[in-house]
Amino acid sequence: MVDPSILLPPTRHRPARTRWPWSVVIAALAVAAVLAGPDLVGRRDEPPLLRASFVGSRAVPDVRLAASAAPVEAPAALVAVVAPAAPAARVGPIDVPTDSYAPEEIVELGTIEIPKLGVRQRLMQGVTLRNIDFGPSQWPGTAMPGQAGNVVIAGHRVTHSRPFRNIDQLVPGDEVVLTVQGEQSTYRVSSSFVVTPDRTDIANPTATPMLTMFACHPPGSARQRYVVRADLVGPPAV
Repeated sequence: MVDPSILLPPTRHRPARTRWPWSVVIAALAVAAVLAGPDLVGRRDEPPLLRASFVGSRAVPDVRLAASAAPVEAPAALVAVVAPAAPAARVGPIDVPTDSYAPEEIVELGTIEIPKLGVRQRLMQGVTLRNIDFGPSQWPGTAMPGQAGNVVIAGHRVTHSRPFRNIDQLVPGDEVVLTVQGEQSTYRVSSSFVVTPDRTDIANPTATPMLTMFACHPPGSARQRYVVRADLVGPPAV
């Protein structure tokens, strides 16, 4: 008699599947969460320009991501008013960054008035457009208004409030009044001239107390700079 079992297809034996206990799986996930830290949670609620670097359990803002390189038009009320610090011992103005909107603290020193031109603007302090966009700006590292040396101020001619639009109308004898912390300093125009943009020597220190104002020239072009020089009326403040 033929054994019927030989007529059946051979049985395929699959290898036994390894089954991990749930306790092992949960433990593995817990270890992964600890190693990854807060990167696995909380990202959705973070501000887009502020990413936190975590040290232990304390979140420390990463200020490198908080600074925007793009120009920001902030309302006038949001401009920080900062009391000017005592002039540092320098031999000249600070370097100008290649990025005209490089990160820079927005500082308001006081006011600048040019009676002949009907100009009365806030006086800023900074070397980038982050400050100059809000008003004529004193170049850090140059003399402070009323002090001995060369006070250098840059301003716009055709954008924003255009404070230096008619700076080329100033002639010897016209006055410029700078007010910082309630102290007025009056300067009287002595000369004006046109230079190329590379003439940074106009910001060099001077032995006598004077004011140097400059802006792009001609209006609407950056090919040249129009410079106005003025002498301090009265002795410099000590």
